[in-house]
Amino acid sequence: MATSLDHYRLLGRSGLRVSPLALGTMTFGADGGWGSTEDEARAMVDRFIDGGGNFIDTANFYGRMGRSEEWLGRIVQGRRHPLVISTKYSLTTRPGDPNAAGNQRKTMVRAVEDSLRRMQTDYIDLLYLHMWDFRTPVDEILRAFDDLVRSGKVLYIGLSDVPAWQASRMQAIAELRGWTPFCALQIQYSLIERTVERELIPMAVEMGMGLSPWAPLGQGILTGKYTRADLAEGESLEAGGSRKAINALTGKLSARNLDVADAVVEIAGELGCTAAQVALAWTLANPATCSPVVGARTLLQLDDNLGALSLTLDDSHLARLDAVSAVPKVFPMDVLTGPAEGMMFGGVSVERRGARQG
Repeated sequence: MATSLDHYRLLGRSGLRVSPLALGTMTFGADGGWGSTEDEARAMVDRFIDGGGNFIDTANFYGRMGRSEEWLGRIVQGRRHPLVISTKYSLTTRPGDPNAAGNQRKTMVRAVEDSLRRMQTDYIDLLYLHMWDFRTPVDEILRAFDDLVRSGKVLYIGLSDVPAWQASRMQAIAELRGWTPFCALQIQYSLIERTVERELIPMAVEMGMGLSPWAPLGQGILTGKYTRADLAEGESLEAGGSRKAINALTGKLSARNLDVADAVVEIAGELGCTAAQVALAWTLANPATCSPVVGARTLLQLDDNLGALSLTLDDSHLARLDAVSAVPKVFPMDVLTGPAEGMMFGGVSVERRGARQG
């Protein structure tokens, strides 16, 4: 495992070197009481870069329609080229315009031009498709990505929040046609969201995409800041849009997830570290993980997150966390990795490739 930010890793099946943690900027300029000020954002970027970090993640949708990109562009002026900056397109930046959102070529090209202007740069290191729209033909998406790479405006491409079967299909088509392949997959992955171990993570390993998980702290659930009293407190999402309200609405704030958080807090107490560091260390322990995205709001939170790089969980800790957070296997993995596996494959033990599987 990497033990510091300057222990760089290759991103998927590419030669791009990235730090073992990525600095997420969704908090930069965000409203609702959970965003960072520009001074706080600058302090976090400075600390991250000074520590050897080079991978910074943003999106055209973050911070009220592009504010995150604008701040990041100002903050990194004069030191942009050593950085690997990823951004995303797909979500609307002009409500009411049907072609200001989606995965189509028109949206992609316009989004790239806008992101370049906001970040005051002439290229994007890594462009993600942000979210699958279930409408755009894959050959349109792939050829538009390839055209942008050939133009020099985009260097590498990735996928975020896409069904596993569609991601693997697109990667295969790109390889067969000689178009630019995807080198990164950004998906939600944490101790309270392990269903991605069924298909998405094994697919990423097989298809050469480096895994960059978002929300490795489970939207803050795994830091131990919520209690069961929070389950009974009703809070309207419209009345301020707090993180707690969002977590309640999306089902993240649940009794099951608080049980997982309790186990994280217990192990943190035994190791003399914070719960956030334990949760991040667990995500980093999966060999498929390349660079989790940490989305701190303050410098204090960022420093705490970076401390996870110096923490190693032993087998007993990993076993306890795996047990409390386990998700049921589904077909066909329940059959292919069940008790009958040895009988079906001749009783020969062969090590599987690269990733923890749920």
